[in-house]
Amino acid sequence: MVKPKVTVKEKEYELLDGSRVSLIQQVGDGSIIKRFDKTPLPIKPINVICPHFLELKWAYGCPFDCAWCYLKGTFRFLPTGTKPVIKDYKKIELHTRRFLSGVTTPEILNTGEIADSLMWESSSNPFSKFIIPMLEEQNRHKVLFVTKSDNIKNLLEINPHNQVIVSFSLNADEVAKRWERGAPSIDRRIEAGRKLSQAGYEVRVRIDPMVPVPDWETHYTNLIDRIFANFAPARITLGSLRGLQSTINRATDKSWQEYLKENSNWGKKVEFNTRYEMYATIINQLKESHNYKEVALCKETVAMWAKLGVNYKKIKCNCVW
Repeated sequence: MVKPKVTVKEKEYELLDGSRVSLIQQVGDGSIIKRFDKTPLPIKPINVICPHFLELKWAYGCPFDCAWCYLKGTFRFLPTGTKPVIKDYKKIELHTRRFLSGVTTPEILNTGEIADSLMWESSSNPFSKFIIPMLEEQNRHKVLFVTKSDNIKNLLEINPHNQVIVSFSLNADEVAKRWERGAPSIDRRIEAGRKLSQAGYEVRVRIDPMVPVPDWETHYTNLIDRIFANFAPARITLGSLRGLQSTINRATDKSWQEYLKENSNWGKKVEFNTRYEMYATIINQLKESHNYKEVALCKETVAMWAKLGVNYKKIKCNCVW
């Protein structure tokens, strides 16, 4: 029996800058490669900004137990919950190779939207050693790893790695210790970032979700200084605490919810002025202390971008070029 050819489906999208362009929507049935386009184009000041990006859905779930993890809501109907589940490597390879051979517009394949990208690195067939060599056969597309893990042994053994971006999710120590249970310490994550940066990887950083805990200014400015004492990220994306209703309903530790005061089209958020103060403080510190301007916001409103004086139409955040 002849297997049906895996197709690449395209769609015309309107981008944040108002232009319209035909981009890949999905490969095959969309179970492996599909564009994240759940966030509508912003119309109102309370609408959040999120450029549509491609997911490489090689797995789902996460071994860590962050109190606010949106996967708890996303996978609320699955018997496995947030337990890591790895998909069939043969199908992943088939769809990825079809993408690489058939898509000419440069894209980034995000492997960490519904999973921690490094959660399978201790297995006998680690994902990094499976996927990176495929991407290194070409020079048009890149693969993005998004992680709280410090298990980078395999990454350090892989050469070349020109088509790879690794993004570490970091937070203030006080926040991580209280609500990011099970994840490696912030020092260990920063050290992993230093080693990969030193090895020639493009390393990005997500400081998300920022939480206005007591003395937050000291905690987050210290985090920035610790990062730059070890390496200079290629890009930093800031985000503040937010909660979709499905996440809020499924959370077991609900103590973080006391900070959610405001509504958006992407769940509840920290009060506007407090968010602004947090962002402005870090953006100013980056500029004044580290001469650094490669900063963007994640899932933040039109009103916030305007208040900060940043043009969201030229966004360069974690998941895009």
